[in-house]
Amino acid sequence: MKQFGKSALLFVAIGLLIYAGLSFATERLLLRNGHSNPFFKIATAEANDYDWVILGASHAMPLDFGDFNALMQRETGLRILNLAAQGTGPLYNRFVLEHFLRAHHTRNLLYVVDSFAFTSRAWNEDRFADGKLIRGTPFAPAIARRLGNYVRRDGVDPRALLDYLSGFSKINNRDRFQRDAWEGEAQFDRVYRSSATAVAQRIAYLYPDATTPELCARYLKQFADLIATAREHGIRVIAIKLPLPALFRDRLPNEAAFDDAVQIVLTERAVPLRDLSAALDNPNFYFDTDHLNRAGVTESFQQLLKPLLMTPGR
Repeated sequence: MKQFGKSALLFVAIGLLIYAGLSFATERLLLRNGHSNPFFKIATAEANDYDWVILGASHAMPLDFGDFNALMQRETGLRILNLAAQGTGPLYNRFVLEHFLRAHHTRNLLYVVDSFAFTSRAWNEDRFADGKLIRGTPFAPAIARRLGNYVRRDGVDPRALLDYLSGFSKINNRDRFQRDAWEGEAQFDRVYRSSATAVAQRIAYLYPDATTPELCARYLKQFADLIATAREHGIRVIAIKLPLPALFRDRLPNEAAFDDAVQIVLTERAVPLRDLSAALDNPNFYFDTDHLNRAGVTESFQQLLKPLLMTPGR
């Protein structure tokens, strides 16, 4: 019986060593193949101090597709770091900002506002447990501690913390040898052919829950907390709604009510909102139902964003 116990312990020890080795290997692969994850960008940031950090969901991501972020930096002479991530609401974005501010600073924050991100747990608390985001997030004790705080304080599922600590999603990542890039980046140069059916499906996906005032108020509070965090670090905040095609924009549920609600939050905190949502209706400026392609990003930057980024703060 004693011999059996020793064998069992040896078996467990060997298993743990193998698992530890796999975890180490996946972390090394992540550093080699990482790309779009905001925590990877923070870990590999070339500077500690930036002029602008961009936060938001996937509509903000094309500003960093290909070489476009580098182009914006060259043309403005500013350091810009895009930390947007697909399907993320204000709760997750606050999580990202807090980690960024641990060892970095920015003078300005550009927050890309999307109403869907304020309507569901799917884009906030539940987003933390998404395996694709977890497997692209480098392991760091500071991230683990902060994630634990979000589990205790903000209703994040404890399984998100367990996954992150165990490395389960990373070890079981079938795409571990591929570049960690959102599939939309591969379509950046595409021109989309409008489809009412595709738009309806996309709206249904983005708004899985009824857009109730209670849910909206919950995530507007998270947004207000994000603004407060930025202000505590002396950061100027500007909110913006990026261009959307008319076929998509006109189908957004309760958009006028959301605009009124978010404007109240911003006005109370003296945060300006630049609504550019109707600026580019030509479908040739989009690579799918609602994301700007290279032509759309170029037009938006040259005509709308460049003057904004180069406007000095108060």
